[in-house]
Amino acid sequence: MEGKSIDPQDPCHPLPARTYTGMETLLHNLPYILMTLIGAAVLFLSLRGSLWASIAAAGYVLYGLAGALWIMIFVCPFCRFWGTDSCPCGYGKTAARIRDRQPEDRFGEKFKKHIPVIVPLWFLPLLAAVPSLIQGFTWALVILMVAFIVDAFVILPLLSTQHGCRDCPQRQTCPWMKGKDAA
Repeated sequence: MEGKSIDPQDPCHPLPARTYTGMETLLHNLPYILMTLIGAAVLFLSLRGSLWASIAAAGYVLYGLAGALWIMIFVCPFCRFWGTDSCPCGYGKTAARIRDRQPEDRFGEKFKKHIPVIVPLWFLPLLAAVPSLIQGFTWALVILMVAFIVDAFVILPLLSTQHGCRDCPQRQTCPWMKGKDAA
């Protein structure tokens, strides 16, 4: 192989994938976990004092967990990292216990189709917080909203593209990373 270029999209000659420790996997998941917990807190404060506050917050956390599971079931089986320790978020190993491997050439199609299922996680807390702030301003809600926005719209995408996605051999066919220089 010396002197030859390896095509990361060629399944016969894939680039060697790095593996992730449990701590690295936790760190890759931390922004999503924080987004879910802060989002639940935003919903709780937005609906202050009502029975719906606890229900909305718990429902949001469950939605965050269900969203991760959805991705494991409907996207991960199409990924080259399925069943390996080379998945930065650790979904690959879990997905292998849930569903059989699927054709890798359909990864981009499945990603595009199923990612919209979790997109509301980025907006539901804001949709609840804005009317709540209009009705009655509180600094606690403003601080939580700012923390949510920074985590969900800055930290999470930045860490994904600069760390987990950077090592992915499928980044050139991934709708999220296609055309971005992740190196």
